[in-house]
Amino acid sequence: MFSTNEVLETINMVEREHLDIRTVTMGISLLPCIGGTAEKTAENVYDHICKRAEKIVKVTGDLSREYGIPIVNKRISITPASLICAPFADKSYLIGKALDNAAKAVGVDFLGGYSALVHKGMADYETEFIKSIPEVLASTDRLCSSVNIGSSKSGINMDAVRLMGEIVKQTAQKTADRDGFGCAKLVVFCNAVEDNPFMAGAFHGVGESGTVINVGVSGPGVVQHAIESIPNANLSDLAEMIKRTAFKITRAGQLIATEAAKRLNAEFGIVDLSLAPTPARGDSVAAILEEMGLESVGTHGTTACLAMLNDAVKKGGVMASSRVGGLSGAFIPVSEDIGMIEAAERGALCIDKLEAMTAVCSVGLDMIAVPGDTSASTISAIIADEAAIGMINNKTTAVRIIPAPDKKVGDEVNFGGLLGRAPVMPVHAEGAAKFIARGGLIPAPIHSNKN
Repeated sequence: MFSTNEVLETINMVEREHLDIRTVTMGISLLPCIGGTAEKTAENVYDHICKRAEKIVKVTGDLSREYGIPIVNKRISITPASLICAPFADKSYLIGKALDNAAKAVGVDFLGGYSALVHKGMADYETEFIKSIPEVLASTDRLCSSVNIGSSKSGINMDAVRLMGEIVKQTAQKTADRDGFGCAKLVVFCNAVEDNPFMAGAFHGVGESGTVINVGVSGPGVVQHAIESIPNANLSDLAEMIKRTAFKITRAGQLIATEAAKRLNAEFGIVDLSLAPTPARGDSVAAILEEMGLESVGTHGTTACLAMLNDAVKKGGVMASSRVGGLSGAFIPVSEDIGMIEAAERGALCIDKLEAMTAVCSVGLDMIAVPGDTSASTISAIIADEAAIGMINNKTTAVRIIPAPDKKVGDEVNFGGLLGRAPVMPVHAEGAAKFIARGGLIPAPIHSNKN
């Protein structure tokens, strides 16, 4: 299935160009775990995860050694927990604790799915569940949360948007001793997908089978190196080079995903080819854009470069696997990309430009630190803007924003590891409180009426 040349190319990409399997994520349905009480359900959840995922760390370690490809993270995604907690929403925290304990027991890095899907409306149990998020994220270590507040088919639930602005603020305050770290584990989506292997937004959709393996591949350094090899190429040739490179990266992901699913007695779900950067030099999406010809990411032309990069990555990936899914494209998380960090520090990159970039790339405003005194209504307005881009353009968008407690513009938050560090960026002083307070539903666009 894989030629000798492909294997040799992969080894070169690993050794010289920072290619890695960013995550092997096991999706697990927890619907069978609902019991008569919250306590019994929590027990069932813990036991089921430990049984299904007991070998994930060993298997991924074996695969990494056998194929010589680093597998950076081992993760789990679960059925949106608001569904599991529905009969006893006031005790959702018990399920949250069980999920975190199960993640620790099997040794995965993160567990995603403390989530709610409220894009058209919120039932009482969902409101209760969402209100538990700040405390649960503050009192757990590996648990991640997401809330879907809009879609191209249903519109934007502005009542949920207003609530999520308050939830983000509360989460930051409850983790103030860690620069608001809880917010790094919380994503607000429009058009959330069911097979995303990346955190903090992963959850196991109700349309998925019982247990699946989704793999996320990342290779910003590989793409940058490929562009460097043709410094005078026109943009058509550049796009072709990116496509061929994305094809090779995806093939590595296909290999690992197929083998992992077989050994873990799970179905092979998808390969998500997302250029997910790290704070390490040589592993930056910003550096790719600058290699394409920008003096600095954030300057005029950045959105056009990113659009071409994202499109070429998707085209190359789709040719390499019949199961490309998730988000697949280019991520632009500020704190996790050394090029983005430095551009923000020197003022070349602002939130408004990042918002424009999200119209053409994967996800949205990601890992952005803002002043701690930013109001909940302003955070809600930022979420609404991103959701509008996703709704109108029929794409996934998201906001992962950290109102860093007691920090002001020019300060820095530092989470370490893959989450990196971020300069505190300014937001507009003018408010949108009246707009957010209106609530209700922003209707779906006319092109959503396709039935």
